[in-house]
Amino acid sequence: MGQYQPTQLKLYNPDAIARYYSYRPWLAWGRLLRIISSFAVFIISLKWDEWQDKVEQNKGKRAIQLRELLTRLGPTFIKVGQALSTRPDLIRKDFLEELIKLQDQLPPFDNAIAYKIIETELDRPINESFSELSPHPVAAASLGQVYRGRLITGEEVAVKVQRPNLRPTLTRDLYLLRWGASWVAPWLPLNLGHDLTLIVDEFGTKLFEEIDYINEGRNAEKFASNFRNDPQVKVPGIYWRYTNTHVLTLEWINGFKLTDTKSIREAGLDPEAIIQIGVTSGLQQLLEHGFFHADPHPGNLFAVPDGRMAYIDFGMMDQLEENTKETLVDALVHLVNKDYTDLAEDFVKLGFLTPDTNICPIVPALEAVLGNAIGKNVKDFNFKTITDEFSELMYEYPFRVPAKFALIIRSLVTQEGIALSLNPDFKIVEVGYPYIARRLLTGESPELRRRLLNVLFKDGKFQWQRLENLIAIARSDNNFDVLPTAQMGFQYLMSEEGKFLRRQLVLALTEDDRLHTEDVQRLWNLVKDDLKPDRLLNAAIGILTNLSREGAAAILPKATFLVPFTGNQSAIKN
Repeated sequence: MGQYQPTQLKLYNPDAIARYYSYRPWLAWGRLLRIISSFAVFIISLKWDEWQDKVEQNKGKRAIQLRELLTRLGPTFIKVGQALSTRPDLIRKDFLEELIKLQDQLPPFDNAIAYKIIETELDRPINESFSELSPHPVAAASLGQVYRGRLITGEEVAVKVQRPNLRPTLTRDLYLLRWGASWVAPWLPLNLGHDLTLIVDEFGTKLFEEIDYINEGRNAEKFASNFRNDPQVKVPGIYWRYTNTHVLTLEWINGFKLTDTKSIREAGLDPEAIIQIGVTSGLQQLLEHGFFHADPHPGNLFAVPDGRMAYIDFGMMDQLEENTKETLVDALVHLVNKDYTDLAEDFVKLGFLTPDTNICPIVPALEAVLGNAIGKNVKDFNFKTITDEFSELMYEYPFRVPAKFALIIRSLVTQEGIALSLNPDFKIVEVGYPYIARRLLTGESPELRRRLLNVLFKDGKFQWQRLENLIAIARSDNNFDVLPTAQMGFQYLMSEEGKFLRRQLVLALTEDDRLHTEDVQRLWNLVKDDLKPDRLLNAAIGILTNLSREGAAAILPKATFLVPFTGNQSAIKN
């Protein structure tokens, strides 16, 4: 049985943990009774306030009671409270203000124990590593606490020390959560219940990774490498000589928590700009790098005085496969374009529906629910409306949440929650979709170019309206320039890879009567400020000269549509 000791498990192993507690049921039962009794007292207190008509009078008291309850129950429940603290749309304001304190205002453990851990892990006395070290922690979190110090070489650092006896506490709570999930799942009306134990396992895996500070250091360096060319994102450096499994030493970050709007404004920073950096970098993590921060609560995100946004705490990260990233882009585009059949197929690819699911009855349901959630204006979209509306589908259709997506959803709703706390009118698509549109239009990779083709062509027809929408949305960001994008598009058209698109364009130009309608005029009005007539004409001639003779012969009679815009008919004929 020794091999099942929780203190000896380096990686999360639910079977080994279950075997351990099967021989010691009294340990699990005692913990379970404590959890149930603690929440029972809290719920009874809330009901008592209702019966006595003292809800308003006691709401501050109950918020403190909830925070203290989660704190007493330990790291697992503190993590739950941290997640809830970022959702102003789900939690009462009085509860929210208290739960925010769970991010970095938790009771610290004994300072002497922390110093002893540092010396043991680094195998040297404190004064041989640090010329300065704060006598008390500057922040205490769910899994550890942080000291501010200075290395003997002069660098200012943050020293993160893990709480003692953490692994046994986590294993016991995860065991109970998994056991509870297996019992609760059959009673849930949602198909979510099918994967509840897998979601707990995913959470457990990430928690075990999070308490390995060497793993966190590697994560930080990988994250920094992904954003090495981004001047808006700051990642602290790791000092490996002063780092081990339970002690992490990293560069000190001077900044303001993203929820500290007052300090951000006093520093001359624009909260809206910080929001944009956060959302864009979050999308980059999911859709470009595939390596994302799964715990972006306000205690882990800072506005730096120079205008950058800094990430810290890289314990809970996850990796997406390439095909998952591509399918996520597809799903977002299909959602905004209201292509519900393609969206249903994306849900199958992502694992929300099984491959044998008949999507025919699901498509109109998606249209009814998601169409209402998005509304007439794409800017009305946010994750709260989507999750609220989507929950209706979970009752009637075989949707499930894959374990991998539990962390993705948590990351997205957390970031949206932070943005909502800075700006109650925040709409994620106002920032997010222009980023996606820019990526599709610039087409840095073959995969993105294929996605652009999927967007612009439907049933063999070129969708001019979609191209117009993409350009309009991309231009809502002042950093987007149509001309370089158009030049890249022309280069792609002339390449071997662009052969299919050339053929499709020939068909569109020769068969689609809409080319002579107001759509082209609207498209020209959209780009005319960026594309001068002579430059547009030269680019068009360049494309024509690289087309096959048959293709050019088919297009040239139709190319007169450029004349009203360029005023140069002879050049086209020549």
